[in-house]
Amino acid sequence: MANVIVIGAQWGDEGKGKITDLLSKSADVVVRYQGGVNAGHTVVVKDQTFKLHLIPSGILYPDTECIIGCGTVIDPKVLIEELDQLEQLGVSTENLLISETAHVTMPYHRILDQASEERRGEHRIGTTGRGIGPTYADKSERTGIRMIDLMDPESLRKRLRWTVEYKNVILEKLYNQTPLDPQAVIDEYLVYADRLRPHVVDSSLRIYDAIQRKRNILFEGAQGTLLDLDHGTYPYVTSSNPVAGGACVGTGVGPTVIDRVIGVAKAYTTRVGEGPFPTELHGITGELLCDRGAEFGTTTGRRRRCGWFDAVIGRYAVRINGLDCLAITKLDVLDEMDEISICVAYEVDGERCNDFPSNARRFARCKPIYKTVPGWKQSTANCRTLEDLPRQALDYLKLLAELMEVPIAIVSLGASRDQTIIVEDPIHGPKRALLSTNPIPTH
Repeated sequence: MANVIVIGAQWGDEGKGKITDLLSKSADVVVRYQGGVNAGHTVVVKDQTFKLHLIPSGILYPDTECIIGCGTVIDPKVLIEELDQLEQLGVSTENLLISETAHVTMPYHRILDQASEERRGEHRIGTTGRGIGPTYADKSERTGIRMIDLMDPESLRKRLRWTVEYKNVILEKLYNQTPLDPQAVIDEYLVYADRLRPHVVDSSLRIYDAIQRKRNILFEGAQGTLLDLDHGTYPYVTSSNPVAGGACVGTGVGPTVIDRVIGVAKAYTTRVGEGPFPTELHGITGELLCDRGAEFGTTTGRRRRCGWFDAVIGRYAVRINGLDCLAITKLDVLDEMDEISICVAYEVDGERCNDFPSNARRFARCKPIYKTVPGWKQSTANCRTLEDLPRQALDYLKLLAELMEVPIAIVSLGASRDQTIIVEDPIHGPKRALLSTNPIPTH
């Protein structure tokens, strides 16, 4: 039995969907623990592409139980659309369970999100405009609507009538928006409730029962470490905790049940939205990474900012999450590069900085200090073992493991399930994966 957390070790979009899908084969239960429809996982199985926003990647395995935990915020309309799409593609959704204490994204959340972002002007954060921040804000303010309220028509009518009228004051007076019709919102969400009712359960109890029965549980995070509300590049962050610690709060389990934490990182770095990005590339190389890596957001379609691998934020992710091993994705995107650079430290205000600065203004002034290595100039798409890799590609992976001071367990070389090198089974294998060497100095 193993209880494993999968987290993003960068700014999200690291390919967690594929890695979670691979690991789900060995899992009995897959649990999503935070975020909302602002997240997106793309999974390619043979000739089919699945774009998931709320439903855990494990849904593609018919015997795997999938749970949306209480730390996730749920847009019922989007969730139902996702259910319909999966069922049309022949994927059963009977094993999907939803926490009764998860909060619900309402129409006024989306309107407030978009209006607030527009009002910020040059100070905008770069949100997806899907209402995630306002949903979490209502949760903290204790005015939110939970799935358990959605299941109770009388309670929903009473709570929503007051809440919509309250939000209308803000929409009209502060943002000059058209007010919502409380009854129309109530009627719409009662229809959603009827569709989702068979899936709503006490998810914390279900997870506890699975732990007691020694079942393998995979905890799936959305976004990435540097977007964490407390530990990311604030204020350019998401509204929840994607870090490993968020899995316990967002599902209702204690930290002592977790056996391993796996970090997912691209072989380079990307970021969506606003905020500092020390290794960002603005020229031809950045365009090449974006085009070869198909770097467009699953949720928004926005073009991602691309740059070289940043080992400083990588080491930070190892520290904050207690990573046991790494999955490196999109190594094949670097196949055409003559040379590849890796940020090993920063220069800020004339001084060398080896650690991620928590001061946002200081981080914005950081300039990367690079180590440059030769590229391999040949395709890795068909490599299935470490021995198949070009020597320079293997050297590059070893260098990443050394700089981040954590072993690499999985190497992904494309979108399909089979385009993967499993160095060591990160769930059932030993604590240390094979692709690791003694750490090298970063000075």
